[in-house]
Amino acid sequence: MTGTVTLVGAGPGDKGLLTTAGAQAIAQADAVVYDRLVGEDILDLIPSGAACVSVGKENNHHPVPQPEINEILVRLAREGKNVVRLKGGDCFLFGRGGEECEHLLANGVPFRVIPGVTSALAAPAFAGIPVTHRDFTSSVHIITAHARAGKPLKIDFASLVRLDGTLVFLMGLTALEQVTDGLLRAGMQSDMPAAVIENGARGTQRKVVTDLADLAGAVRKAGLQSPALIVVGRVCKLSDALDWFTPLPLHGKTIVVTRPKARAGTLAARLRALGANVIEVPCIQTIEREDTQPLAAALEQPHDWAVFTSPAGVPAAVHALHKRGRDLRALYGMKLAAIGMGTANALAAYGLTADLIPAQYDGEHLADALIDAMPQGGSVLLLRAAQGGQLLPEKLARAGIRVTDVPLYDTVHRCDKADALRSLLIAGKVDGVTFTSVSTVEGFVETIGADRTGFTAFCIGKQTADAAKQYYNKVKIAKNATIDDLVACIKEEI
Repeated sequence: MTGTVTLVGAGPGDKGLLTTAGAQAIAQADAVVYDRLVGEDILDLIPSGAACVSVGKENNHHPVPQPEINEILVRLAREGKNVVRLKGGDCFLFGRGGEECEHLLANGVPFRVIPGVTSALAAPAFAGIPVTHRDFTSSVHIITAHARAGKPLKIDFASLVRLDGTLVFLMGLTALEQVTDGLLRAGMQSDMPAAVIENGARGTQRKVVTDLADLAGAVRKAGLQSPALIVVGRVCKLSDALDWFTPLPLHGKTIVVTRPKARAGTLAARLRALGANVIEVPCIQTIEREDTQPLAAALEQPHDWAVFTSPAGVPAAVHALHKRGRDLRALYGMKLAAIGMGTANALAAYGLTADLIPAQYDGEHLADALIDAMPQGGSVLLLRAAQGGQLLPEKLARAGIRVTDVPLYDTVHRCDKADALRSLLIAGKVDGVTFTSVSTVEGFVETIGADRTGFTAFCIGKQTADAAKQYYNKVKIAKNATIDDLVACIKEEI
């Protein structure tokens, strides 16, 4: 049975501008064929078992020719796969989506199209340029400034000038002087406001805004590079006043988030909202253990407290109990302790309320809080990773508290983006790396390496900072072990 091909417009950058329908299509894909400019965090949405095919198209360089891309789509669909063709921006705006659909139609492959946000509108919006404004113009015209290989530009500049609207040229940086000269020769005023926007709608966005006659020289001086687009029109004079993106506190800064994939979203979203270019590079993975006998044996003994030291421990405990034919009622009679609000929220997702959360979210303060709660001694069931630190159980034991340490999952060091990130680090393009546990530090060092001269390491908790200081010179620690304080620390230090 032939599968279906869904063309999905990925938008101009990160997943914040991906449509809900597009995200749903990716989540259901058996295979994804994607272009170079699709954001990394969008690629992270691809199901782990799906086949991924990069066709890497960029200006004047197609490592996989279009006819071959067409055949890849047909082949995957004929294998019965649900195929997503993931294209930067919008599928049908200079993206050759129409050609791909024609080929699918000719080969009897069913298809559908999910439009995307085009950079022609998004990049100007992120640069403070409304492409229409009733005080300036009532029309916008989108033109490709990229010709077929070896062919000159075929643009009727005189007609564009007569339209008196906003002009947006896509894929035109290499032809910038041809565009500006063509407009000037066709009679456009030399002082017409114009802009070039690089990496539009991304945290690394840069722009040059000046008069049309000076644009090419100003862009060369600024060193702007592709991907970039050109905007010409009186609306460009609004860029400084309406620029809401560039003034964001972390704009232009590249921050790496090393949390596990399931936990990275909150921190990454907070940083993106502050204008940062965020690279999600999980360096640890949690793998639940198949052997549940240690938990079963521990539950045969009475305990005063069940203690969770990470959000991952909560579902791991639930799943381990299910494997034994039991549920959370097995913890009946125990009070519940959580190392922080993230862990407490994980308990709340199962209808449980943490009875104890330390003022500082780390193992040392958790131990102190438990000792204060059991002045006459007692017993603790510690449900956590096999690689958990010894500070917590040792401090409890010294206070006369019996500790049953049950390993529910393993923390494995793994990074699927190591080579790409290492290249960015070598090039000095990373400003900061966030570490939210000792294991994230260890995973980062093991998979990426240590570089004492580059980025700043931003850490949650003293133990995490102490681990980072073994490898990095510039280490900053959040005032409290919370995501809010980690973000505040980054804002203050970068």
